[in-house]
Amino acid sequence: MSSQQILVKQDSATDEKYGSSPEKRKIEDYVKNGLINLDKPKGPTSHEVAAWVRNIFSQFGVTKAGHSGTLDPNVTGVLPIALQNSVKIIPALIRAPKEYVAIMHLHKPVSEDIIRQTFRKFTGEIEQMPPKLSGVKKQLRKRNIYYLKILEIDGQDVLFRVGCEAGTYIRTLCVDFGKSLGIGAHMQELRRTKAGNFEESDSVNLQAVKDAVEFYLKNNDESELRRVVLPLEYGVRHLEKIFIKDNAVSAVSNGAPLHVGGISKLTDKIKPDEMIAIMSLKGELVAFGSAEMNSEQIMKSERGIAAKINRVVLQAGKYPRTW
Repeated sequence: MSSQQILVKQDSATDEKYGSSPEKRKIEDYVKNGLINLDKPKGPTSHEVAAWVRNIFSQFGVTKAGHSGTLDPNVTGVLPIALQNSVKIIPALIRAPKEYVAIMHLHKPVSEDIIRQTFRKFTGEIEQMPPKLSGVKKQLRKRNIYYLKILEIDGQDVLFRVGCEAGTYIRTLCVDFGKSLGIGAHMQELRRTKAGNFEESDSVNLQAVKDAVEFYLKNNDESELRRVVLPLEYGVRHLEKIFIKDNAVSAVSNGAPLHVGGISKLTDKIKPDEMIAIMSLKGELVAFGSAEMNSEQIMKSERGIAAKINRVVLQAGKYPRTW
């Protein structure tokens, strides 16, 4: 993911009486606008894990939780869980790039040189047919493999790390690899190590989540809870952004299109028709939008619609109505 440069269109101050920076939300509001970088265990489905997390946070008024990108029951690793209002950002999380570590078993012995040569063929744009059990329409789909690195070869077992576009099937990647060698292969083990900005090194297990809630309820200490739960804004760090003035927040949070006059700052790589995050000057995610202009056009324009609103995230009424 490329680094983002902030362009200032018009300096604007934000009034502390309205809204709140994500980290300073009151604890119940913080939880209901929270994400958990969960380390999914082997065994349960992703849906079951999300339901367990929802139940753990039921004392905070959480009635729904969702996950971004299904992991099969036997697959472990990074599974971002969205709580209550954060469920609205799941479409953005699902689109984010993923990284996995996998063990592929080759059905017949083959030299290491041939394995390494064949791996290079699977980097870049590839075509995949979704597996039968995926629930996705069975047609060839193009996906990007950003990197594919062999970590270890032990006889007919190959341990590798892969960074890929969302929607890439690693099980299919292994099968296709075996077909290209003419010997057959299958995925033996899989662990997701990254999902967008969420990394394995920062993930927490279910016990840590439950302990953080119990610690807060017993000691009224929010520190562990705020460590385990992340603000929903963490989940859109990979998106291009527009930061809007306080006087534009109310209109956008009611679904009105974003006009150029309401913009204070923006990132430098916005492209028309792409999904962008529309943020307040306090760093709150106000809405998702579809850009109508690129960054350069927004900077030069004095009027016009910069983005149409696809989904409002910030509750209306947090900022005063000015329209």
